[in-house]
Amino acid sequence: MWRGQRVAVIVPAFHEERWIELTVRGIPDFVDLVVVVDDASRDDTMGRAARCGSVRLVRVRHACNRGVGAAIVTGYHHALRLDAEVLVVMAGDAQMRPHDLPALLDAVVVDGADYAKGNRLVHPTARNMPRLRRWGTRSLALLTRWCTGLDIGDSQCGFTALRASAAIDLPLSELWPRYGYPNDLLALLAHHGASVVDVPVAAVYAGAKSGLHAGHLLSIASRIVRRAWSLRQAAPRLPAETSTERRRRLQHLA
Repeated sequence: MWRGQRVAVIVPAFHEERWIELTVRGIPDFVDLVVVVDDASRDDTMGRAARCGSVRLVRVRHACNRGVGAAIVTGYHHALRLDAEVLVVMAGDAQMRPHDLPALLDAVVVDGADYAKGNRLVHPTARNMPRLRRWGTRSLALLTRWCTGLDIGDSQCGFTALRASAAIDLPLSELWPRYGYPNDLLALLAHHGASVVDVPVAAVYAGAKSGLHAGHLLSIASRIVRRAWSLRQAAPRLPAETSTERRRRLQHLA
C-alpha cells in the first residue's frame, strides 16, 4: 500500500520477453498488485513474466492482438475487480523508472488529482528521447491541450496513475485501443471534469528505438480531433454521483 491506498500496477506488454522480467522485478514492494497483460505476443513474454514468481502477480493474455490501449483497459478492469484504489500503468519495456512512482502516487493520494501523468519533457533526462519522438510529443501535446483544455506538457507518456473512483466514471470499453489511447483518455477525463496533473519523470530508453513515425503522428492527431468533436456534440453529462454512490458502484465491480 501507499499511504493507506491499495495500488495496482498494470503492465501492458507485446513482444517484451527481453525486458518484462526487469520491469516486473523493479516494481516497488509497496505495490499490492501487478497485472501483466500480454497482448498476444508471439515470443515468451508471458513465460518470462511468470519467472518472477510473485504472489502479487496476475497474468492475463489476449487471444489476439488488440493494441496497447486495449491491454491497459483489460488491466484496469482486473485491478478494479481486485479492489485497487490507485491504478498505475508502467510499460513492459523497462522504460519507466520505478523510483519516479512515489511522486505520481502522491499527486493522486496526497494532492487529490484524479489522474497523474508523467512528463518527460521537463525532466533533466529529456534529451535521452529520440529527436523525432521529442518533436512529435510536443506537437501532440499542443494539439491535446487545444482540444481538451488540459494543461498537459507530455500527452504521450504512458507512466500514469488513475484514481479508481475516477476510472469507474469513464466508458473504458469505448476508448481507442491503439496509438492515440493516451490522448483519447485525456479527452474523456476532461469531459468528465476530472483533475489531471503533470509529474516530471525520467526519459528512459533501455536499448529500444522509438517506434513513432509520421504515420503514427497523423493517426493520433486525427483521433484527438475526432474525439474532441464527438464530445462537443454529446448530450450534457448527468449530475456527478455522490461519494456514497460511487463507492457502492466500485464495490459492485469488485
